[in-house]
Order: sequence, then structure tokens, then C-alpha cells
Amino acid sequence: MTVSPVVAVIGGGPAGLMAAEVLSASGAQVHVYDAMPSVGRKFLLAGRGGLNLTHSEPLDAFMGRFGDRRAELEPMLAQFGPQQVRDWATGLGVETFVGTSGRVFPKDMKAAPLLRSWLQRLRAAGVQFHMRYRWLGEGAVDLSALRFATPAGEVTAKADAVVLALGGASWARLGSDGAWALWLQARGVDVAPLRPANCGFDGSGWTEHFSSRFAGQPFKSVAVSFTDSQGRHFARKGEFVATATGIEGSLIYAASALLRDEIAANGSATLLLDLLPDRSAEQVLAAVRHPRGARSLSSHLKSRLGLDGIKAGVLHEVLSRDAMADATQLAATIKAVPLKLVATRPVDEAISTAGGVRFDALDVQLMANALPGVFVAGEMLDWEAPTGGYLLTASMASGVAAARGVIQRLDL
Repeated sequence: MTVSPVVAVIGGGPAGLMAAEVLSASGAQVHVYDAMPSVGRKFLLAGRGGLNLTHSEPLDAFMGRFGDRRAELEPMLAQFGPQQVRDWATGLGVETFVGTSGRVFPKDMKAAPLLRSWLQRLRAAGVQFHMRYRWLGEGAVDLSALRFATPAGEVTAKADAVVLALGGASWARLGSDGAWALWLQARGVDVAPLRPANCGFDGSGWTEHFSSRFAGQPFKSVAVSFTDSQGRHFARKGEFVATATGIEGSLIYAASALLRDEIAANGSATLLLDLLPDRSAEQVLAAVRHPRGARSLSSHLKSRLGLDGIKAGVLHEVLSRDAMADATQLAATIKAVPLKLVATRPVDEAISTAGGVRFDALDVQLMANALPGVFVAGEMLDWEAPTGGYLLTASMASGVAAARGVIQRLDL
């Protein structure tokens, strides 16, 4: 009787679970190990406001969201892309729909029912789960004696191949702390430094008055633009939030890679904020110049342009009293408030991370050149993407790719 090969999947996020699904279907004995009490914790957190599974835009545009890593990710996404994600969800009994932004969600918007169905299917396929098993990867990665710390003490496990899917370094409390980076580097695997992606930023300093009054409030119906020192440009409408020390939110996350890299290169990045993107500069100037009679400037701006609250507050942050009284300067600033950013927020606060195992440290099957039999998937890989379903889709696609690499290596 032939004994099926044993594959250890270390990490129970979307990449690891997808690898486990593909491997179990091939006939492997699959063991999933995770340091947390349950799997998919970041997946569940991402679904709190509505689980964004993928995006409905054309595949070429979708692949373009991965920037400099498009060439590496394109083969994976061609095999398991947005449509395959939707088909996979349907196979779990979860119907999806396309929102107004083009993002794809489960019809009930929830992550928990989908995860429950997924785990039921994996267990029915024979996948075994080992919770509260923290991989002790600081030693040699020995397939004959994988070391884990457990509540009962240290244990070892044997595998014919390993898929590492330990996540990046954001939201460490959910299990992804990035500790693996030093461990793999010590074993000769080249790892790019882990950096925050889809993150907030600290500015050069709000006044205490602005911070105490407006921290946590949104800038709505605005646009931002930024051109870095290499001439790369970003411009988009949307909304974001003021924090006690700077800014964060969906519109800022979309520009975060350019802003982060500019700060790293030059010490700061200045984002331009258009408070009234639906009005031309000429219209704004005309409204500011309109006679205001006995009204105060704040009443005038509110009446003529609808500027009050946080939008009026930010103007006082960047303009002196004299500048506020200069119609030309005030109008120009309304269309381009300069927000100087000096640092990213800590990586643990970021939605995701950039950096990770470099692709030239892996073969085409995602196996580490320095560690035969050890494959890498998910956010451990050196890539980044904006929010909008791209992160989850690529993580799952890489899990599929790593699993297929294992299948080929073990001749399953």
C-alpha cells in the first residue's frame, strides 16, 4: 500500500488554506499549523465592514495593480484570478455580487459563513488542523523535524514538503509578526525588508486645536494628488480621515506606496489636497472674491462654497491670518492644500506589508532555492497591492501556485 506524502502548511490564512485545499485534492496528507487558537483571523477582521473578495475590472487592469511585481504575479493570477475566486466562493455556497465601485463581495457581506464552509470542506477532505502550534523556525528548517511550541510543550513533526504562509508583519496580534524574516535570512533566503503598505502617515504636526477638534473626522468629497521626485503621479477623488498625528483612510492607502518611498528617499512627501474637486479654480476664486459685506470670512466660505468644519479647519493649519485674507492665495490653497508627511505609521498598524521573500530567491514553483522542499506563499512574498480585493486574490493565487509546486515536486 502506497503511503501518501505528508505536507505541512504553516500558517492558516487565505494563502495557507488555499494551498491546503489544492494539496488535499491531489491526495497529499495535509497538516495545517497555526500559532493562533483559530485560523483565518485576519480574514475575519477584513470582513468586518464587508468582505471584499476580489475586483471585477478587466484582468489586464487587475494585473496592472501589482506594479513592479506584475511579471511575477501574472502567471499565478492567470491560473487563479478574480473569476476563479468568485467560482470558488460559489462552490462553497456563497454567492457574490459586484458593488458600485467594481469590488466583489459575498451577498451577505460576511466573512464568517464563508470561512466556516471552507473549513468544513477542508476537514471533510482530510486536512488536519493543529492550533496553537507556533513554528520555531529560528533553527534549521529540517523537514524531518519541524519544531513547534505548543501549550503542551515543544513537539516535532515530519513532512515531505512545507508551504510557509505566515503572512507579513501587520496586525501581529492576529498572528503575522514577521519573525520568519530573520529566520529565513539566516538560512540563506534573501528577504526584502518588511515595510508598511496601505498605511497611514504622520504629518509635520497639526496644531493642538486642530488635533483635539478634528482627529477621527473624515475629509469627504475631496481629491488628492502627488508627484514624486521621479515624476510618478497619483491623483484620485475619495475620502480619508484626519488622525491625531496625520492622515489615514482609503484614499491615502491608495497613494501610500508612492508616499512611503518618497519619504524614505527624501525625508518627506507633500500631498496636495483639493477640498472642492467638483469646482474649477476659477469658480472657487470667484466665490472667494464675491463681496461678503458684514459676514465673517468663515460664514462667507460656508455660504459660498460649503466650506466648514474640518475643511475650513485645515485651511487655518496652512495659512496665516494675512494669507487667509488674500483671496487669490486662499482660493489657490482651497484647490491645493499642501500636507507635508514625514513618516509612515508603524508597520503593525498597516493593512498589509511590502517586502518579503524576493522572487529571485525562489524557483518558478515558489520553492526556496536555499531550502529544497520549502515553498512560500501569500504576503510572505515580496509584493504589494492596493486594497480592493487585490491583496486577497493574489494571496490565494500564490497559495494555489505553491501547492502546485509541491505537487510537481512530490509527483502527486
